[in-house]
Parts: sequence; structure tokens; C-alpha cells
Amino acid sequence: MSNSTQKSDPQILVSACLMGKPVRYDGRYASQGSEKLHQLHKQGRIVLLCPEVAGGLPTPRAPAERIANLIQSQTGEDLTNAFTHGAKKALTLCQNHNIKIAILKEGSPSCGSDFIYDGSFTGTKINGAGIVTDLLRANGISVFNEHSIERALDLANI
Repeated sequence: MSNSTQKSDPQILVSACLMGKPVRYDGRYASQGSEKLHQLHKQGRIVLLCPEVAGGLPTPRAPAERIANLIQSQTGEDLTNAFTHGAKKALTLCQNHNIKIAILKEGSPSCGSDFIYDGSFTGTKINGAGIVTDLLRANGISVFNEHSIERALDLANI
């Protein structure tokens, strides 16, 4: 296998905030990314996306939490449409790039894969997933979080 990146190389969707992009609700990033993810990004094998920004939300923005199929900001604003729009953009991006694996930010109302916050804005975590994760999984895309990067890369044979 050559070192040059080809269009056929597997690609992974990664939450932009996990790669040092200041797109989180608080205007910060969640991580500067692992060395392996940075190498893959330089090779063109990582596609970065913040579905919330892609859905039209500003940075910074009020914190939001998922309550069933609704996303509500801490200020009481219904943000479901923006989050749904961002989720659809994430799915389209995966479909257009034949992406089968995503590494998304745990706990996010968009990207959480194992837990999300319960909607009370008290920091209470519950088992559940964000709306992007639900949509991607429903379409055959495996979703991992920042604590399972190695498993995701193993699955991608990277």
C-alpha cells in the first residue's frame, strides 16, 4: 500500500471540537486531538464537522440538552430544527464521502454516543445518544466517542 492518500482510502467523520476547533457552545474546543487523528487529517482521511454550527448555530451559544426528540437551550429556546438540520448535514457528508465510521463528542445533544445530559441543566447524565449519533447509526454508520478512538481506527483498518 502506498503512502499517498487516494480517494478510496477510508475516511472518518470527527467532531471538529475534538480536533482543536473552538466550536463548542462555550466557544472552546474539547480536545486538541490525538497524534494519530492529526496524522490522518493531514492525509485527508478525516472529515471534520460541528453539526451544531453546520445547523446554523453561532459560537458561542447557550448550552443545550436533549429531552426525548427535542433540543432545548438553557434559556428555553427550542433548537430542535437547527440540531436536526446539522444532523442531516452530517449524514449527507458521510454518504457523499462513503464514511462508515464517526468519532463524535461524548455527552453532546448532537454527538453523544453513550450518554447525554438529562435536560435539567444540572449536569445529570443519562444513558442515551445525540441526534446526530441516532441518525448516523440508523443509516449504518458506526459511532464512537473520544474515549474509543483506537477501537474506531481498528474498525477502519487504520
